[in-house]
Amino acid sequence: VQRTVEIPQVEFVETEVHVPVHKHRHVPMVEVRQRLVDVPQVEFVDRIVEVPVHKQVQVPMVTKQQRMVEVPQVEFVDRIVEVPVQRQVQVPMITKQQREVAVPQVEFVDEIVEVP
Repeated sequence: VQRTVEIPQVEFVETEVHVPVHKHRHVPMVEVRQRLVDVPQVEFVDRIVEVPVHKQVQVPMVTKQQRMVEVPQVEFVDRIVEVPVQRQVQVPMITKQQREVAVPQVEFVDEIVEVP
């Protein structure tokens, strides 16, 4: 039995790579030596000084103008009107009761007497 099989092909690609060139330089060497140095001492003296602050404030300017105003003249006319005064008067209330009273009966008997 025959079969077809794919075989991977290897391809060689050549590319140029830039390789940096190293140059040698002479670098001077720094030596560290100790030396005595006089350092002056500085003293700071603070003094408080008051500085006046100037503020600018805008003040509105007031102007006075005179205007002529017409004032109407008012005339008062008085009239005397009589107003009736209503008074409240308390009236005593009278109640009447009826009672039976026995009145004695007086009987007059007249005698006629002849006078000679």
